[in-house]
Amino acid sequence: MRRKLARGIAVSAAAVVVAAVQSVSASAGTSNHTGRSTETRIGTGNGVHVGKVTITTRLRNGRYELTDPTRGGLSTVDFGNRDNREESSGKQFTDGDNVWGNGTVSSRQSAAVDAYFAAGKTWDYFKKTFGRKGMRGNGQGPSVIVHYGKGRAEAEYDYGLWFGDGKDDKRPLTELDIVAHEFTHGVVESTVGFADTGDEFRSLNDATCDIFGTMVEFHANLAADTPDYLIGEKVNSHGDGKPMRYMDKPSKDGKSPDYWKPGVGRLDDPHHAAGVANHFFYLLAEGSGRKVINGVVYDSPTYDGSKVTGIGREKAAKIWYKALTTQFTSTTDYRNARTGTLKAAAALYGKTGAEYRTVQKAWTAVHVK
Repeated sequence: MRRKLARGIAVSAAAVVVAAVQSVSASAGTSNHTGRSTETRIGTGNGVHVGKVTITTRLRNGRYELTDPTRGGLSTVDFGNRDNREESSGKQFTDGDNVWGNGTVSSRQSAAVDAYFAAGKTWDYFKKTFGRKGMRGNGQGPSVIVHYGKGRAEAEYDYGLWFGDGKDDKRPLTELDIVAHEFTHGVVESTVGFADTGDEFRSLNDATCDIFGTMVEFHANLAADTPDYLIGEKVNSHGDGKPMRYMDKPSKDGKSPDYWKPGVGRLDDPHHAAGVANHFFYLLAEGSGRKVINGVVYDSPTYDGSKVTGIGREKAAKIWYKALTTQFTSTTDYRNARTGTLKAAAALYGKTGAEYRTVQKAWTAVHVK
């Protein structure tokens, strides 16, 4: 779940892999310059995490490919469990009957279905909600690389979206909210571009990705992955059956803070320091106290014991996106984020409405003043 800061050879290797994938996907129309026919088709996918889903594929030269002409050539490749990005650009997934995967890790296509479907749903969410076409807003779909490395319990954004298969190579990190998290790193990089090293802006980077990862999960509304405010709850990455992170009460993971305090941005893992903003967003959307949403029990506390009544996740997400794209800078900290989201709320809903007041209350509830 990390945004890798790649330098030197690592930058070149990642860039070369993604460029190779994109060059294969570039002919995502009805024909290409070689005259070979390419056509959009509707296939069936069976993912490890998403279950049975409908996916858009490409038919080229009698074979189906995991390339989506309707989403900017979004494409998924198999990296063959290699670690070295310089030795391979991955192998494109192709199929003879347009039925992909079997819902288990015994088929290498199953994790590919997860990641491909999730990236498509993330594309759809940003386009429908904010009019944004792709990570960079340029209409180009991302390159999605699965089966990256041996025993890698990691997902990362580095030019493309990279996903390992878990510590035992049986728990691929291709869950819907994880894929959407990594996709959102591309959105962040091309908008505010939070600095990758330093203090609280790293935390806000990962919080932004958790926020929109969660929103994509609600947008997709899958029976196989019921929408919730838990991050990575299906991959069992720690081997204890628990989610990676909790938005209603981040401290439930044993590492993330519920509230701001001096030095919070210097925690070893920015995903944990993101707990403050994750908690803010949950309170803004759903409010404090005990409630049940889609069968999941939440009980969100506040720093000062106050009661917060949520404004709904759709409004909360619009405020965060507005702040991200118009108010935040590369070095925004939590106090600046409070100011930025208040300005965004005022621009969207006015200063006298419940939305503006709730932004104030939710930040105070996580001790950001």
